Amino acid sequence: MSTPLHEILSQLDDSLVVAQGSVKVTNPARFRAVVHKLAKLSALGSGQTQGLARYLTRSAALQLGIYPASINPLYMARGRGEIPFTFTTPAFNLRVLSFDAARAMFRAAQALNAGPFIFEIARSEIGYTDQRPSEYATSVLAAAISEGYKGPVFIQGDHFQVSAKRYNGDPQSEVETLRGLIREAISAGFYNIDVDTSTMVDLNQPTVAGQQVLNNQLSAIFTTYIRSVQPRGVDISIGGEIGEVGGHNSTEEELRAYLDGFLAELNNQITGIAGLSKISIQTGTHHGGVVLPDGSIAQVNVDFDTMLKLSRIARQQYGLAGAVQHGASTLPEDAFGKFVEAETCEVHLATNFMNMFFDMIPDTLRKDIYAYIDAKYAGERQPDMTDEQFYYKNRKSVVGQFKAASWELDAEIKARISQAWEGQFKQLFHLLGLENTRRYVDTIIQPVEIKPDLKYYLGEAAGIEDVSDLAD
Repeated sequence: MSTPLHEILSQLDDSLVVAQGSVKVTNPARFRAVVHKLAKLSALGSGQTQGLARYLTRSAALQLGIYPASINPLYMARGRGEIPFTFTTPAFNLRVLSFDAARAMFRAAQALNAGPFIFEIARSEIGYTDQRPSEYATSVLAAAISEGYKGPVFIQGDHFQVSAKRYNGDPQSEVETLRGLIREAISAGFYNIDVDTSTMVDLNQPTVAGQQVLNNQLSAIFTTYIRSVQPRGVDISIGGEIGEVGGHNSTEEELRAYLDGFLAELNNQITGIAGLSKISIQTGTHHGGVVLPDGSIAQVNVDFDTMLKLSRIARQQYGLAGAVQHGASTLPEDAFGKFVEAETCEVHLATNFMNMFFDMIPDTLRKDIYAYIDAKYAGERQPDMTDEQFYYKNRKSVVGQFKAASWELDAEIKARISQAWEGQFKQLFHLLGLENTRRYVDTIIQPVEIKPDLKYYLGEAAGIEDVSDLAD
């Protein structure tokens, strides 16, 4: 009698076997050639077939020397000044064709011997791209297998953000919802989590310290929770945030108010646990950029002096890796070297890769996407909006609706998109000083083998939530 497991294994050309509850790769070269089938089943399948595809991918990756890892030891070494400040770690939000995009990133990294780079997805993106954490991690790990990569893979929950609207309506429910997402992500291999409670900063309070109180408290609550559920032998890298991206530029007073308040709150809850590894600040960017009427992206002025100043305070006085820049994807190329000069520890990039996808897909698919946007978001179109502004604003929100169509694109078209992405990854790795930095990862990040839990992969899928008020 055929079972979902037998049906999956029959598609893998005898390159993978399961015996006595153990997954074994019997022919690595052949498996690399067919692992895309597991990634596709993970993305488009359902039920046991989908769960098994994810479980088999992660189990096989471990056997091939590919393992989800925390970047925390590297960041703590940076905070102690044990590695140079000559590079900035990029974190990429892969919203569309994540398997192909991750393959392109691994190829670029291996060509340049680049070390720390992060794959991430935000709470909001999980919703509108239709990628639960286990699917996202599977795409990344399958890509690593396909490209013959070995070593640690840093997968991050970006903007695991508290919704101010929902928190104000029912605080406990919103806290429990985010705790559930954290558990789900950790089970999938996300050992890096950016806790974003900056939505709860209250600018109506008369003092900066008072404005950050709820941000401090919630950050400490979620940090304590992460430490209570993280795998044995892993200190998850946790990031905090002091101000909403797109708001006013961060100040030293805000940084100190947040970090001092956070440490006090953390010690009140439990002593002796690791805290944050980095701090996200605002220096003048916007998520997704600001699109002008002609469809071009408005230029922004990043405050690199603030970045340098706050990075040094975070590192020298609080032992963190430094400050993090969000919303940088649409900046001009000459800005990226300045992040290194400003000793930025991490920079987040997303939108430009999605823009490249929309520019390169066939006209027929683009027309279908825009027709869907016309129907679904007609009520959100402002009288002064051009077509370019309207479609740019809304097209990311329908990526999940067209996930299957993206997977089914002609192989030649996907190859052209992937090659364009690879070129962009290489350029960014170069500009961010990542060439020949793999040695820092190999020296500092020690492998911790966390075997996947089959029950997690075969359990009930998490429900879909409304994420329209959350950041990317």
